[in-house]
Parts: sequence; C-alpha cells; structure tokens
Amino acid sequence: MGRPFVTVAVSGEKSMAESEKEEKNILPSRYGCEILLEKTTLEKAKDSSFPSDAYLVWYVIDGKQHLDLTRGTKIRIFDMYYDTYGPGTLKKIDFGYGRVNPKLWGYRQPEKKKRR
Repeated sequence: MGRPFVTVAVSGEKSMAESEKEEKNILPSRYGCEILLEKTTLEKAKDSSFPSDAYLVWYVIDGKQHLDLTRGTKIRIFDMYYDTYGPGTLKKIDFGYGRVNPKLWGYRQPEKKKRR
C-alpha cells in the first residue's frame, strides 16, 4: 500500500501574508496621533488654519520623499512612522505652521433651537 496523501493548508500561508499586511496598516489612533494631511506638498501644509501642535514629517519610501502633517508628540509620531515604514525612512520632524489653538481646532458651535 502506498503512503496516504497529505494535504498542506495553503490558507495558513495566506493568512500569514495577510497578517503582515495588517501590521503595515497601523492606525494613528493607536499611537495617540492624528494625520491631518498625508503625502502632501509644503505649500498645502503651510496653511495657518491648522492647529499649532501639528508637526511636519518628512520620510522616504522607495526613493520618493513624502511629507505629512501630523498631530501628536514627537516620540509617538516617531514610533508610528518607524513601526509603519521601518528604520531609515523617517528623515525629519519639524514644527508646523498652524496658528489655531489646539483646544479650539475643529470646534463647532452647537446649533441653537428655534423659539416658538
């Protein structure tokens, strides 16, 4: 009698690859950060209507330089980009050009109810 056939689960390899992709999609909220502008230009990032606690982040992926405008502490921003893109990609973290108080940024006044 011959040896019985053994089937190897290909789905296990697929799930491993999917889990690696999921690790690349790291959520900024997990690090306490917020990406305001992603892969933008310096002219768009110089808008003063952004909060004053936003940072400009320069990083290189596949030889192309990118710029993000991100809120958070420098340490958490560094951790987020390091974990997402790996070592050597983050080039510079600098202050942004926003002038709005961070407490008031994105604030909307509540709608007033109509009186009868």
